[in-house]
Order: sequence, then C-alpha cells, then structure tokens
Amino acid sequence: MECAVIITYRCNARCQMCHTWKNPSKKSEEIAPEIIDKIEGRYKRLNITGGEPMLRDDILEIVEVLDKKTDRLEISTNGYFTDRIIRVAERFPNITIRVSLEGLPAKNDELRGIKNGFDHGLRTILRLKEMGVKDIGFATTISGQNCHDLLDLYTLVSAMDIEFANAVVHNSFYFHKDDNEIKNRNDVEESIVRFMDALLKSPRKNMKHRAKDWFRAYLNLGLLRHVQGKLRTIPCGAATDTFFLDPYGQVLACNGSDQPMIMGDFKEQSFDEIWHSQQAEKVREMVQNCKKGCWMTGTAVPAMRRKPWKPIYWVINNKLRLAKKKPLRL
Repeated sequence: MECAVIITYRCNARCQMCHTWKNPSKKSEEIAPEIIDKIEGRYKRLNITGGEPMLRDDILEIVEVLDKKTDRLEISTNGYFTDRIIRVAERFPNITIRVSLEGLPAKNDELRGIKNGFDHGLRTILRLKEMGVKDIGFATTISGQNCHDLLDLYTLVSAMDIEFANAVVHNSFYFHKDDNEIKNRNDVEESIVRFMDALLKSPRKNMKHRAKDWFRAYLNLGLLRHVQGKLRTIPCGAATDTFFLDPYGQVLACNGSDQPMIMGDFKEQSFDEIWHSQQAEKVREMVQNCKKGCWMTGTAVPAMRRKPWKPIYWVINNKLRLAKKKPLRL
C-alpha cells in the first residue's frame, strides 16, 4: 500500500492550477504527529505533501513518525525553504525529495506565483545533491501553458542525473478548481508524445534510472489519455491500494474526486476501525463506480504495481517499435 499525508493546506505559492493557497487550513486545526502516528502497517511509499509541508513547525517530528513506517518516505515541496529541507535531510539522509517546478525560470515563476521560485527550487536540489541525498528530483504538472518546456526540463534532469515526476492539470476538491482546462490540446498531446519518445530513448548512464524512465513513459501514456478524455489504462485502486490523510485527520480515498470521499476520522477512530468499516466499503464502491478517469501519481503508480504486466508489455513493445523506427503505439 501507499499513503499520502497532507499535513497542511497552507502554502506560500500562488499556483494558477491549484487554489489550495486560497483555502488554507488553520495552524491550530492541523493534526499533531501523535494523530499521524495512528497510521498502521508498513508501506511501499509514504508521501508528505500539502500545501507546502515546510510551513509546519513540527516537520521534523512528523518525518520521524512516518519514517518508521516505510522504506521510502517522500516529501513533495516547492523547494523555497532550502534551509528547512536541508535540516530534514541532515537528520534523515535516506529521505526522498521532489521539488515542484512548472517549467524553466520565467514560466515556473509565472505559473507558481513565487518570485525567484525556480532559483530556490534549483538551489535546494543542488544542496541536497552535494550532501549525497540520492533520491531527489523535480516534479512538473503539465498544462497548456508549460508543455513546451517539458523536454527542456527533461534534458536538465537527465544531465543532473536526478528524477523527474509528472502529472497533468486536474480539477478536484483538493485543488479547489473546476475550471482547469487545456485549450491547446494538440500542443499538449504532441509534447507528451515527444516526451514519451524521449523517455523510452533515455540517455541516462545509470541502468536503474534508464529503466525508470521507460516506465515513466507508460505513466505519461495515462496522462495523455486523461488529456484526450479516454479511460484509464488500469483501474483505480484508491481506498484499497492507497489512501490520503488530510490536515484535519480525515482518511480520504484520494485527492482527485470532486468532493472528498471520507472513510473515517483519526481523531475519533483507530486505523483498523476505519479501514474495515461500512463507510470504507461504501467509499470503495464509489471508487469502483467513479467515471472521472483522473491519472495522478498517488493512485496511478500503485495501480501499475498491481498489474505490472501491462506497463511491462507496453514498454517492451514500444522499445521494439522505436528500434525499427516505427511510431509509438499509444
């Protein structure tokens, strides 16, 4: 299983595609590390996200609680608070860090609404790399406004030998958006296809990183299909393979629904009571009947792991097609 812990809705960014910053949680209402510790089990991956996680004064305590529950603890951040991130990495050197960037400097700062945001994000990655933190990288949300920067960002991360996570703009309660729309769909589709081609031809020297790029191409196939309004390539496993915990202690199926699909509340219930409750079963039924077709890393990657033969077959087939100079089979 995987879990994303949304520790705050407060944010210093002013992103155009996400209005969480307009709807911040109150510091006094955000759950304490003791409540977060009610998460039970051992997880493939735990993701600390927000808002901006580094705005929590007790971020070190939260990391300490969650680090014991997973082999891979990831923090999603805009990278602005470099010193705070470095303090976390000094104490937890095996941490995974993904810094969100929406393009090269001018485009990133325009879309994320942070002056010199690209510089802060890049400096954070460079400092972490200098420290020897291994699992670091950028994350980009593809839209009609930044799609032309996608390949340039990939060239940058390949040269730096760091990771590159991708999503595409969505509407949901989590983003407080229902008007995210890609008007230049052809441009976005062409950019994603070119990016998939580049991933399958990954120039990375490290074989592990190269293989991850191949399967990231399949992840981007899901993004492409979402942009095209098509069905998911693999069914969603929200509330079964993965769940979310919000800043108020509510256990949610996912962050892609129009309204929160609440399974229970950690302030009042134990993990076991929530996970095996009638309400949780009701939410799982809602997930099975959901027609939204969102494709975000939090739910897409666990789904790929559940049915690995689909991405494996797709990667092998398209690697062979590229070797024969044939176009990708989408």
